[in-house]
Amino acid sequence: MSGSGTTSEGGPPLQTAVWRLRSRACWTDAAALLEPHASADPAAALQRTSLLTERCLYTGTGWTDAEDALRTAEALAHDDLGRGAAACERGYLAYASTLLGARDRADEASVALSRAAALLPPAAPGRPLLDFRRGLIAQNIADAPQSARAAYRRAHAGATAQGDDLLLSFTWRHLASLALREGELAEARHGFTESLRIREELGYLVGTAPALISLAHTETGPEAARLRAEAGRLFRLLGGVPTWLAPHLEPPAPETAEAN
Repeated sequence: MSGSGTTSEGGPPLQTAVWRLRSRACWTDAAALLEPHASADPAAALQRTSLLTERCLYTGTGWTDAEDALRTAEALAHDDLGRGAAACERGYLAYASTLLGARDRADEASVALSRAAALLPPAAPGRPLLDFRRGLIAQNIADAPQSARAAYRRAHAGATAQGDDLLLSFTWRHLASLALREGELAEARHGFTESLRIREELGYLVGTAPALISLAHTETGPEAARLRAEAGRLFRLLGGVPTWLAPHLEPPAPETAEAN
């Protein structure tokens, strides 16, 4: 998820509040702020869907709430851009369900993202996010790294042109993961460093621990240990999210655990 809601303190008050909650893993509270608008406003309905889908991806829970929000967003979409954006969200929710093993919806994810691609022209604001999500399908479901890289590069270029820094933090991280997979350590370290830098600058706390762990994969010795320890601290601060990060974290020292 990216591009939904402001990431600055100078935006509309509602969007600033939504961003603060989202960045601290309070997706349900953020979605509740949008609920009064989501029954009639297509943009609010779509943003609420995005928040609840991100909650699913980071916690493995809340699938029914996300599906209900998505159906509302689909019903409110009144033009090709709106329908394309809703299809993009459906594809992402199906991808999350497949990735986390909640239910295999890989075919639904591919079909929905293909429909979104047919509806969203190349210059549409939502196209970089769509390209990124098609890259996720290629990398993590289809195991097609070359296709994933091409999609991530399109998304990266689009996010740069649109000034979507949060999406850039994701494209940097996933391009770096492909570089690491191919043994390109310096390229991977650079990408992970950029991703972490952007997330720290934006205050995207819930995404900072994964960025720290990714960077730790390119380091050794004390630096790798420092990065993992910081990731663990943030993970515990946010109540154990994202849940899928837990196996990558070392347990805290006994005195640290007692203090927490």
